[in-house]
Amino acid sequence: MAIVGGKEHHVDPRLANIAQDDTKKWHQKPNLRALYLILIPCALGVEWTSGFDSSMMNSLQAVSSWVDDFDNPTEGKLGLLNAMYSLGALMAIPFVPSVSQYLGRRWSIVIGSWILCMGAGLQAGSRNSDMFLASRWVLGFGIPFAIVNASSLVGELSYERERPTMTSLFSASWHVGAIVAAGVTYGTFQMDSTWAWRLPSLLQLVPSLCQICFMPFCPESPRFLISTDRADEAYAILQRYHGEGDNGREFVRLEFAQIQSTIAQEKETAKAFVWADVYRDPPMRRRFLLAGIVGFFTQWSGNGLISFYRCKILNLVGITENRTVQKVILSNTCWGLINAVPIAIIAPRFRRRSMFLTCTIGTAVVYTVWTIASARFALENTAAAAIPVLVFIFVYSPFYNIGWNSLVYTYMVEIFPYQQRAKGIAVQQLTVRFAVFFNTYVNPIALDRIGWKYYLVYCVWIVVEIGTVYLLFPETHNRTLEELSFMFEGEELELELEHVRRDARDATAKTNEVEI
Repeated sequence: MAIVGGKEHHVDPRLANIAQDDTKKWHQKPNLRALYLILIPCALGVEWTSGFDSSMMNSLQAVSSWVDDFDNPTEGKLGLLNAMYSLGALMAIPFVPSVSQYLGRRWSIVIGSWILCMGAGLQAGSRNSDMFLASRWVLGFGIPFAIVNASSLVGELSYERERPTMTSLFSASWHVGAIVAAGVTYGTFQMDSTWAWRLPSLLQLVPSLCQICFMPFCPESPRFLISTDRADEAYAILQRYHGEGDNGREFVRLEFAQIQSTIAQEKETAKAFVWADVYRDPPMRRRFLLAGIVGFFTQWSGNGLISFYRCKILNLVGITENRTVQKVILSNTCWGLINAVPIAIIAPRFRRRSMFLTCTIGTAVVYTVWTIASARFALENTAAAAIPVLVFIFVYSPFYNIGWNSLVYTYMVEIFPYQQRAKGIAVQQLTVRFAVFFNTYVNPIALDRIGWKYYLVYCVWIVVEIGTVYLLFPETHNRTLEELSFMFEGEELELELEHVRRDARDATAKTNEVEI
């Protein structure tokens, strides 16, 4: 049964059942194992770039040469240096679905990666604030092309049983780049020359080079191939990577038929204008509303302060020595990876709504305690009050990772059909960048002006998130992508689609018999 608003309708469970009953693990299937390994640098590695950027900009605030070279940026200037990245992304997002639709997932990632390499080179060679701002804009312009298509590619290539885990690991990969950036900056921050900040800036291009170098070995999304009338290539990819398990031939036949029929139905209802689907009908509007909400919540759950301004947070409780700050940033980033990976593996096994509610309630509790401890330090100026702040900076990470890290792209891939998936994730990225732009620009100003009292804003806002998740988020757990394609449209369309799928399965079966 799949959720349609508050109702349920029946879907064909055979594909999901074959995947769940398959006794062969992914590591026992040579082709699938090779696919997952190549997806690490080609797709999961995209989030390395995003994590590297956030962590590096966080750490540079405790690098003396960077602070001196850019005239001790504080408040609005510091916020603008961080926010320019999001401004570049906002300007790129309108073009992402069109590029993805015509070039496919792989080439769109490569284009984004080349832009990111250019931005990293420009950033490392910056001679003044204007040049650094321009480099931040270029980096931001490139990242949506890579993120939108990489997250889609992971979901569309993975075998059904591992798909939720793989899309969850995509988000967890953020921490790999963050750790490298924190470690590199910790190693360079004492350099007397400008290489203390130029070297981390230059190394930001390494993850993008991974995508460029390894992408020729990665297959294209079968759904893109089918949508562009290259069904034979799509079937060959599905047969190679999804046909190694128990009943593999039957699984591929059903999967191919489902993808064909679903994309055909999507093309019938899709609008010619790329962005027209955003307001096409109530079900589609609900999908895009959810995408916007999820994107906004991922950045307005208090993580913006930790991602970009840990240095200021620590300064507010009396931790000001640069080496200590760098150690806290590095250790907290490592802790993020340590808990993000197992959570990314475990969280997709449970109902999505339950995980999102656990996430939001947990972050609300953390921020409440954190605010109280910061207030005590401000009022009493006791070093003991800094301890709870440090502890809850670390406690925050696992609660946040349960929902807003591990399940975001899993959820986006699940609620959108293929034809609208790039648009849906682009809308999610649009609200992400709006939220990040606001946060990165306003947060340092607010922290300098009102200090710990600014945390109260997040305490109230996260309560709003809890209510929104409870009232609006549908359940998508334990269904294939094609079964979820029309989850909002109703039972009548699903029954019509099942007739089309049956005809497609019969045609595929007859073709296989002829080949034999």
